[in-house]
Amino acid sequence: MQIKKTYRNVKPNLLFDEIKDLVLKQGLVVKDTMTGSYAMPDDTSSFITRGTIVFQTSGKSSDECLNVNVVGSEKTESRVLFDVNEKFFPREKVEAIVSDLDFLMGNYEVK
Repeated sequence: MQIKKTYRNVKPNLLFDEIKDLVLKQGLVVKDTMTGSYAMPDDTSSFITRGTIVFQTSGKSSDECLNVNVVGSEKTESRVLFDVNEKFFPREKVEAIVSDLDFLMGNYEVK
């Protein structure tokens, strides 16, 4: 399952950190994380931020179950992609994350 969201006037790093905290609250652990900032081609004082977090279950098998990608700029918009493996992470927990994210960041979401 994939969930896609777009936000305006919010720093991508804030989205990245909020999503990470919300997912950890649902019992997953971080397997890998990567962030980077890239200068805009036409304005080297503006940056695009890219972040990826890979989550896994905390059991013995430690199955990879959720990838979150955040790409954007506070001056334009930020996009979030949740790629969920429902075999290892139930839909109810995904819905809880999205509900909390909507509560926290809903005013910034592009509908």
